[in-house]
Amino acid sequence: MNIKSLLLGSAAALIAVSGARAADAVTVAEPEPAEYVKICDVYGSGYFYIPGTETCLRIGGYVRYDIGVGDVGSFDGATSADVEDGDSNDTFYKNARFTLKTWTGQETELGTLKTYTETRWNFGNRNADLGADPDGAGPLGPTVNPAFNKGTSLNFAWIQLGGLRVGKDESAFNTFIGYAGNVIQDTLVPYGDFDTNVVQYYFDAGNGFSAVISLEEGSGGGTDGVYGVGTIDSYVPHVVGGVKWTQGWGAITGVIAYDSNYEEVAGKVRLDVNVNDAISLFIIGGYGTDDNLTDPGYAFAAGGRGFYKQWDGNWAVWGGGTYKFNEKTSFNAQVSYDEGENLGIAANIAYDIVPGFTVTAEVDYVNAGKIGDADGLNHNWTGISAGEDDAIGGLLRFQRSF
Repeated sequence: MNIKSLLLGSAAALIAVSGARAADAVTVAEPEPAEYVKICDVYGSGYFYIPGTETCLRIGGYVRYDIGVGDVGSFDGATSADVEDGDSNDTFYKNARFTLKTWTGQETELGTLKTYTETRWNFGNRNADLGADPDGAGPLGPTVNPAFNKGTSLNFAWIQLGGLRVGKDESAFNTFIGYAGNVIQDTLVPYGDFDTNVVQYYFDAGNGFSAVISLEEGSGGGTDGVYGVGTIDSYVPHVVGGVKWTQGWGAITGVIAYDSNYEEVAGKVRLDVNVNDAISLFIIGGYGTDDNLTDPGYAFAAGGRGFYKQWDGNWAVWGGGTYKFNEKTSFNAQVSYDEGENLGIAANIAYDIVPGFTVTAEVDYVNAGKIGDADGLNHNWTGISAGEDDAIGGLLRFQRSF
């Protein structure tokens, strides 16, 4: 065998081996295209499609820090026992909160399917007179006012298909007619309780007219002689109904509620007026029956205040408004009064330092005209300190919303 034959044979062998290996080679699959999050603008800004579904999701919330000073009865102050001698000291009322919100939306053959959740976590001390010595006999015990983790609260968790809503919400007695102004302490004279499970139907005619009917569970076990039991005590629900007419100038709204525990009725009527781009005003009038709410013979006496008619006496009124100085600064005020001679005044300045970060400074005052009446009713809703009939305080709020 000559060298030429050897070289030709080696080349043929190499070609054969290479061909065999090529036949056995694994084919690499093409990479699948990445699935990026898609923006969903059907329900407003901030929504995106959950990958692989037709459901739109939005995530938001806020971080808040409150610093309050003044009297406990203004909802802004606090007291604590002095650690050295046990005397009562005025102290700051502070609270930090993180709130997480979610919204979902999806179009179906039965209408829009929506959900909303809101969960809150709080840390701070209490707006309470824990350092007080009501009987003057000395310290009542270790009544310091410690800061602590206050736990988690589920404020909203509802499902809505078309106009039908079920789940955890706030009472339509308040949400449908609206809160009493843009002040922080808007319940110096209360206008109805909030937390409840609901089975609710909302109707919107599309021409400014809307209506709601809501079956509600209520919440709370009450305090005998101070505040009625809010949670229903049988299969009979609380019932709330409302109608509204909204136009460019403002709105007229009315709501009525039946308290199934105490078999009493309460109602509110509201007028909103948009004076111009800078000024908006409102006034609310409330009236409720209270024969059973004021009956001390009940096993759980209500002290005149129920889940819906929280105010003192039969009637109450709330009024106020907002003035926008510019795009960043607004002034908000509310004045409230009821038949029990409780007067509440709240006013604040809210300033947007940058988009999403607002600082609000508020002053609050309350006077309880019948606080000394010994008639078995609760004439001290805000917890004014013993021996006093009024309270004043202030609160500074920092809030980053996202």
